[in-house]
Parts: sequence; structure tokens; C-alpha cells
Amino acid sequence: MNVDRTISAVILIFIIIGVIGVFYLVLNPIPSEKFTEFYVLDVNEKAMDYPSNMSVGEKSNLKLVIVNREYSESSYQIQIMEDKQLLKKENITLENGARKEIPFEFTAGPAGKNKLEFKLYKLPDTRNTYRYLYLQLNVA
Repeated sequence: MNVDRTISAVILIFIIIGVIGVFYLVLNPIPSEKFTEFYVLDVNEKAMDYPSNMSVGEKSNLKLVIVNREYSESSYQIQIMEDKQLLKKENITLENGARKEIPFEFTAGPAGKNKLEFKLYKLPDTRNTYRYLYLQLNVA
């Protein structure tokens, strides 16, 4: 009978350890991949109807969205350029899980094919682009 009690006690201890382990994993999940969401929305706040055919001097609006999924506070720099000319530069800091929407109004440049570039840098590194987006504009 002592052997049965010992085996029962060992099994009970393993069950308790297992339940504690499950609760620990539920309350403290292992972080998955660290990343930052970076995307552009159109005037209807959708990721589909971007301006592509514009007239010289025509205005349009976009919205840049950044969501921090880095599991820590992160600082970023955004640079928006059209054909290598800097249009906007902004630094922001986001807590983990925070989302920032940045409205952007621009005017179509000279006639031809223009490239509107959106560069995201994860500070302090301003040499290597962390995320990159662009829109090709046909300006008539």
C-alpha cells in the first residue's frame, strides 16, 4: 500500500506542475516574431484605390499607418519623398501595440512617371531602411 500511495503522490505532483505550467504560459505568452506594420491607406481608408493617374498640380490625400509589434517601446523616423525630393520627415515613438495614423496631403509634381516613396527607419538607425513602400504616379 505504501507503493500505491507513493505513486499516487508522484502523479499528483506531476499534474499540479502541469496545471501551473499551463497557467504560466497562458498568462505569459512567448512573444512571436517582432515586427512593425507599415502601410498606406487611400482617401476612403482602404488599401486599394491609391492615386496613380494625376494631373500636374493635382492634390491628393493618403494616410500612413504604423503599428508597433516589437514587444517594446520603439522610435521611428518616417521620410516621404517624391523623385528623391524630401516632402515630409517625422519622428514618432510608439508603445508596444500602439497604432499611429499620419495624414499626408501631396501635390502631383512634374509631368511624367513619378515615384512617391515612404521610408520607415527604426531609430537610432537612419542608414538602413526598416520598411519601404512606394506608389508609382503617372502625371500628365
